[in-house]
Amino acid sequence: MVKLGVNIGGLNLKNPVLTASGTFGYGEEFADFIDLNRLGGFVIKGTTINHREGNPYPRMAETPSGMLNAVGLQNKGVDYFIDNIYPRIKDVDSHVIVNVSGATIDDYVAVCEKLTPLDKINAIEVNISCPNVKQGGMAFGTTADGAAQVARAVRKAFPKTVIIKLSPNVTDITEIARAVEAEGADAVSLINTLLGMAIDIERQRPYLSTITGGLSGPAVRPVAVRMVWQVAKAVNIPVVGLGGIMNGRDAIEFMLAGARAIQVGTANFVDPSVTMKIVDYIEDYCQRHGISNINDIVGMINQ
Repeated sequence: MVKLGVNIGGLNLKNPVLTASGTFGYGEEFADFIDLNRLGGFVIKGTTINHREGNPYPRMAETPSGMLNAVGLQNKGVDYFIDNIYPRIKDVDSHVIVNVSGATIDDYVAVCEKLTPLDKINAIEVNISCPNVKQGGMAFGTTADGAAQVARAVRKAFPKTVIIKLSPNVTDITEIARAVEAEGADAVSLINTLLGMAIDIERQRPYLSTITGGLSGPAVRPVAVRMVWQVAKAVNIPVVGLGGIMNGRDAIEFMLAGARAIQVGTANFVDPSVTMKIVDYIEDYCQRHGISNINDIVGMINQ
């Protein structure tokens, strides 16, 4: 039997397969397609202190080998999550990770303080890298000082596992990673979407109401793998890799580059059962290569 368990901060995951925020709803939407209990964990959609309507439509557009989105963190706020969603998903035998977003540092702290008492929320993913909101979001994640300020405040407010989600829209992502590690982050996840744009040449207008949006899907994967490799060498905390993972081969590629766990995002829209296939592939891959513990392949290209 292959040991598929991995550790991310204080989380003991049964396998390295997670889902990416914004592509998996609250998990329950996928219960008809997969066994949620088989996931290492699932990251729920971006959660803010107050209700957000998100950006005006149209806010999604297909591109070659990917998609642009500018949803803008649409959600009903943390109190709605606590009162209505949490009771329905808290008993799933998997880790529920809340993606936390804010326009100000105080917003991040307020959400963390509300989540802390929830017994089944043992980790948060702090989004300092969303390119689709005008306030906060990516602005905090594009400088080491901004990222450090959020990480420091969140670390004080949330005593459990803190994962900081990094932006690829920077000059040196390792500098940002080291800054949040120094402020007590338990792990980093990367990459978030790349800032992109597409134009409808017949209408002679951008496809998105916001003009620009976040590019995800297979088109970004080589960039994501490169950044995961760089960050894994630069920090001593676990790295969660994501960006264009469509199948098990892609997941293994990220782990060889240094990711301890991976997140599946856009692929969920293409095949709602893809996460189960990736779990099966990882186990099969290890068996074929005589690997008894999945942790042995993490960062193997540097060994």
